[in-house]
Amino acid sequence: MSTPTGRKQLSCPFCESSFSDKSNLNRHVRIHTGEKPFSCEMCASSFSQQSHLRRHMRTHTMEKPFSCEMCGASFSQKASLKGHMYKHTGKKPYCCEICGSSFYQQSHLRDHVRIHTGEKPFSCEICGHSFSQKSILKGHMNLHTGDKPFSCEICGYSFSRKLSLNQHMNIHTGNKPYTCEICGSSFSQKGSLKGHMRVHTGEKPFCCEICGSSFSHKSILNIHMHIHTGEKPFPCKMCDSSFSQKQGLKGHMHSHTGERPFSCDLCGSSFAQKGKLERHKLIHTGIKPFTCEICGCSFNQKSHLKRHTRIHI
Repeated sequence: MSTPTGRKQLSCPFCESSFSDKSNLNRHVRIHTGEKPFSCEMCASSFSQQSHLRRHMRTHTMEKPFSCEMCGASFSQKASLKGHMYKHTGKKPYCCEICGSSFYQQSHLRDHVRIHTGEKPFSCEICGHSFSQKSILKGHMNLHTGDKPFSCEICGYSFSRKLSLNQHMNIHTGNKPYTCEICGSSFSQKGSLKGHMRVHTGEKPFCCEICGSSFSHKSILNIHMHIHTGEKPFPCKMCDSSFSQKQGLKGHMHSHTGERPFSCDLCGSSFAQKGKLERHKLIHTGIKPFTCEICGCSFNQKSHLKRHTRIHI
């Protein structure tokens, strides 16, 4: 076989491809053999083509020869510049065949498709967790190293992942992009919405290992644990009293200030603590939830039942 110019065609021994140039044939054959004769002197990477090695070297030299004429952004790869240009044109040529979502870059589509397939090819060598994207694994590794490279310019808080910083910024901007589809409540944090959903589902995934009580939020479980440990981390600055819950301290402070913010709608009596108001209301409703186990007499106050039980002693 010869070309119209008389040059001989060189055939690939592995497939039906043919080439007029031996160097092109040799480059092609490496696809089949897996040979990678071009090695990077700065790391352990190797490549089947010299052009691929040249492109790789820019990751070490930080060279970015491909510049955007519209905004000045520069890139180490020509393909990256091509993908970037779609942001200016609004074109999203890479479309998901499953859900129809479209993307500027093919790599973004590749990452997106893993949502549907469940594939998680990037694994943490320390704890074994796996992730669908390399960038997520990189952020995860900061949890092990303690590194928090993403800082908030407003309040100084730092985060191990850029996504966490982005969500944190909603606190400052007042943006609440996470909306409950059931009641319409909106939240600045995705985790807050997830916790809120338990109000509707009744889910209580946080369980006390001592008594078996379960709670919708981990913070509530932590407060509950003070009952078992006897810990009272909220001390009063005006007296020696201390409390297991912040709310208990808040109610106690009314005893120092004289404030009685909880008023009865029926008689106008006011109380320093909400619990005392609830107990007071039993007088008006006639409900007597405290029953003597010996004689069956009922009372609207626990203290009245306690006083009554002395009769049987």
